Order: sequence, then structure tokens, then C-alpha cells
Amino acid sequence: MKILVFEYITGGGFNKQALPGSLAREGGLMLQALLDNLAAIDGVELVVMLDERLLGSVNTGGAMVVIKPENDVMQEFSRLVEQCDAVWPVAPEFDGILQALCQMVEQLGRILLTSPASAVALTGNKLRTYERLLQHDIATVATRLFDTAEYQPGEWIIKSIDGVGCAESYLIEDRQDFAAISSQLPDKTRFIFQPHIQGEKTSLSCLFNQGQGWLLCVNLQRFEIIDKQYQLTECVVNYKADFSPYQGLVRAIAQAFPELWGYAGIDLIETAEQIYVLEINPRLTTSFTGIYKGLGVNVAEQVLQMLNGELRIHPVRSQSIAVKVRETDAA
Repeated sequence: MKILVFEYITGGGFNKQALPGSLAREGGLMLQALLDNLAAIDGVELVVMLDERLLGSVNTGGAMVVIKPENDVMQEFSRLVEQCDAVWPVAPEFDGILQALCQMVEQLGRILLTSPASAVALTGNKLRTYERLLQHDIATVATRLFDTAEYQPGEWIIKSIDGVGCAESYLIEDRQDFAAISSQLPDKTRFIFQPHIQGEKTSLSCLFNQGQGWLLCVNLQRFEIIDKQYQLTECVVNYKADFSPYQGLVRAIAQAFPELWGYAGIDLIETAEQIYVLEINPRLTTSFTGIYKGLGVNVAEQVLQMLNGELRIHPVRSQSIAVKVRETDAA
């Protein structure tokens, strides 16, 4: 099987502008981990898109297509999709990027090794995700559009409705913060408003297939708050060995979001009283980069097995793996 791998940030999505440092680092980590997974599978031939500024930083293990500033990256992607049997896009949800890539693969009739565009359209929108979670009685954080919000005492989070990670996310601690952020946002309908819940920030690495879900590992996300914004500093993969508090939640999410397929990450906030679902990421996440080291499970191999209706997850070890994430952007 000939597989095209396109990680948007490192693969040329920013070929006409400066690379965003922290996103490029996380993207590079995910790209290398995915390529390592795929290269270990017999019968797989890889085609990899790579921004020319990152030459030498990635061991592609296959044919490399270098993306230069003069290239139209979407045209190159489309051309390469037609030359391959299957495609594994990794991209942020903002600006509809991931959805557009998935739609292109579907329209060209190739095998998509991620959730379909319909799942991305749903889970990439935080308000729609919240509404679907509510419909299925899954505990989540109260969410509304920012343009309908009025300040009330307490701490709040304003975030982009389709943002990835901590991008365009702001902590509101008082009325002055509310007024300052409100005045800075050109289109308040692009943002949501949520109470700031104090708790342990964890995530679940999962596989999904037509209403079924399998939990691979539970992870810890460590953040710092810098200039009223959360900054992810570290992810501890396979942080908890006890899956019992999460198994029912994964099953409920699988049934509530039958569109999900393949790998997805679930962001949680845990308090003493409740586990809240914060976001669903229908793509590879930073936690993915530590799964093979932590569990000995080749996630890409599991995804390919799902194409044939098979899934045999057999961890051969159980170690916690710390994945460091750069805190500041640099060109």
C-alpha cells in the first residue's frame, strides 16, 4: 500500500510565511512518530511532504516531496493523493484546513486513514461538539457563543470556536479582562465562552470505528499560564494505569459520535466530583508521539488493521513517557 503522509505545518502548509515555532515542533514530533510507525509495517510504501526549511530534521523512511515557497501546497497535495492508495493527513481544524484535506481525499476516491470530513466538521466546532455531548448526557463544560455573553463574577475562558491547542484562548479573571479581550476580537461569533474550571487536565488516546471505541492510554497535560493564555509545556503519556474511570466515557463518546474513525484524542478536565469532556480532536495529537515508547503499540498498524475489520491491541509494556513541548513561538 502506497501511503501519502501530510502533516500540514511541517509539510508546506506555511510555505509562504514564517513557521509557527510551537506548532511546528509539535507537528514535527507527530510526523516523525507516524513515519516511524508506518515504516515498521511490511508492505507500506511512504510518500512524505516536507517544507524545504525542515530538510534534515525528519527521517522520512520513504519518498520525500519538498515543498518550496513557490509551490501551491493544496495542488501538490491533490496531485500526490491521486498517486497513492491511502492518505494520512495531520492538520489543525482551524480555518477548515483538516476538513478540506479530508474532503479532497474522499472526493478523489482514496482511502482516508483518519476520521472523515463529516466528523471533522462536527468535532472541529467546539459549540457543535458541546451540543452533541449534551444530547447524549455526557458531562461537559457549559459553552456558548461569546457574542451572547455578558460578564459575571468568576473566572472564564474565551477561545476560538475551531482553535487548536491553546491558540486564541484567553483567561478572564475580572471585568477589565473581559472588556479588554472583547475589544480585541474582530468577530465575536468565532469565539466561545466557558467557565474556567480548576482541575487536572488529562487526555485520552483512543481508536474509534463506527460507534465502537478503544482506550489506548490516559495522559496528563501540563500547562503554564503566560499573559492570560494557557501554554502547553509537557504531556505525560500513559500517566494512569487504571482505565476504569474512563472506559464507560469512551464507549459513550463512540456512540454519541459514530462519525469518528481511527485515532482521536479526548481532552478532559477532572475535578473531585466529575470528569468533564472539553474537546474531541479527530486527528493525531501530541500524546500519540509517546504511545509506542510507553505501550509498545504501533497505532498506525492498528488503524490499517481496522480497514479489514480487525483490531488486536496488545500492549507489551507500560511506561509513562514525558513529551516536552516548546513554550514560545519562533520563526
